[in-house]
Amino acid sequence: MTAALEHPIGPHTVEDWLAADQSADGGRLELIWGYWVASPTASGPHQYASDELRMAIKDALRAAGRSDLYAVTAIATKISTALRTGLIPDVAVLNSRPIGVSFPPEALELVVEVWSPGNTRSERDTKMAAYAGAGVPFLWTVDQAETSVVLTTYRLESGRYVRDLRAGTGERVRITAAPVPVEVGLDDLLP
Repeated sequence: MTAALEHPIGPHTVEDWLAADQSADGGRLELIWGYWVASPTASGPHQYASDELRMAIKDALRAAGRSDLYAVTAIATKISTALRTGLIPDVAVLNSRPIGVSFPPEALELVVEVWSPGNTRSERDTKMAAYAGAGVPFLWTVDQAETSVVLTTYRLESGRYVRDLRAGTGERVRITAAPVPVEVGLDDLLP
């Protein structure tokens, strides 16, 4: 479950967010429209799906000879200084070496958000709008239940995301809403 943290001074800036202490227990602190959004430590199934997707993307990048792109997990991204938004996507593909603590939106080629049951519809919509506003070309979302998973992929067209593919448990798909095509077996996202 996520919760907005109240602060008597807020709203906060992206610089405040980058300087803030992250949770010692692995929870994530993000900044949406100037306000803290804290997420507890990701569950095992959440991390498993993220890791599987990162491996599939990394393998596809290598097979395509794209040594200029890097698949990474849980990195700080400065989405918008003006809108005071900083997010931590579960998986990202960077077009620059993953050196440093945070990355600008123009370094993002693809982001993946694995939704947890506690992510509200408002939080999901806000994150998707923030990534679109930042010009991230591709977005994938994963909805998990105990024994099922749904992957939805989007490509940015005229400043908004258009759904490219939606697939669920039992399917194996070739995703083209990505810097290079990626093969994913949806059952592989379940531990």
